Amino acid sequence: MNKPNINVTPLIDVLLVLLIIFMVVSPLKPSAFEAKIPQEPKITDNARANEYALVVELEPDSSLRLNREKDLGTADDSEKLVEKLKRIFKEREENGVYAENFAANNNSAAGQMIEKTVFIKAPRSADYGSVAKVIDAVKVSGANPISLQIDRLQ
Repeated sequence: MNKPNINVTPLIDVLLVLLIIFMVVSPLKPSAFEAKIPQEPKITDNARANEYALVVELEPDSSLRLNREKDLGTADDSEKLVEKLKRIFKEREENGVYAENFAANNNSAAGQMIEKTVFIKAPRSADYGSVAKVIDAVKVSGANPISLQIDRLQ
């Protein structure tokens, strides 16, 4: 009687084809995470605050403030904040308020050169989910870049 033998040649062929496919596809997978590393601050005597700075503050009671303006919703319901930021960015685009770092670079489109930097400030007691919701709301408004403000933490 003949014992049955398993022919593994087709199995090896399939495995080699899959290996080649994965080797070709894996470099195409995006794996970059862009992060801007802060530079050492240049201390000058005539340093002044940016007059166009926008700071979204998450209060301990989950309410939101933009600079000193209150009643812009909560972390769970941030529609008022999003609309306010969109209005500000639209006004800046109409008035030609450009970011300082884009003023010298004329290669960018005009919409990308508008000052849309937003800082988010939250107390240490705020939970991660609330801060993430605020970041998402600021992203929806069109802000870029978005930074977390960590000085004078409470």
